Amino acid sequence: MLMPKRMKHRKWHKGRASGKRLATQKTRLAFGDYGMKAMTESWVTSRQIEAARRAMTRFVNRKGQTWIRIFPDHPITFHGNENTMGSGKGAVDHYVAVVRAGTIMFEIGGVTEQEAREAFRLAAHKMPMKTKFISKAR
Repeated sequence: MLMPKRMKHRKWHKGRASGKRLATQKTRLAFGDYGMKAMTESWVTSRQIEAARRAMTRFVNRKGQTWIRIFPDHPITFHGNENTMGSGKGAVDHYVAVVRAGTIMFEIGGVTEQEAREAFRLAAHKMPMKTKFISKAR
């Protein structure tokens, strides 16, 4: 699974998802011919990214090339049950990628549009948000 090699700060603040903030980066196709775009904002865990990657590569039988445009670098801590208040912040449990609406999460090239559409449909089932298929032609 994806995770940072090292970090300047081990534990981060949670941050707030503020309704209508759209992505300003990663909004256009840069590598492949087809892409999967997030239509709503969400946290995407490293497990979800890996599950989507596996679903795509299995469907296209390892043809073409796949690019992952998001990286889980935000640590999420978990304190555990039955701990009293005032005993500090919990240990880092997993990492998430903060994805805003309009971000292109995956790209694929070297396959037909039909194959790419089906691969992204399978990957979209693993994602916690609504997604959209995009292509360079549009």
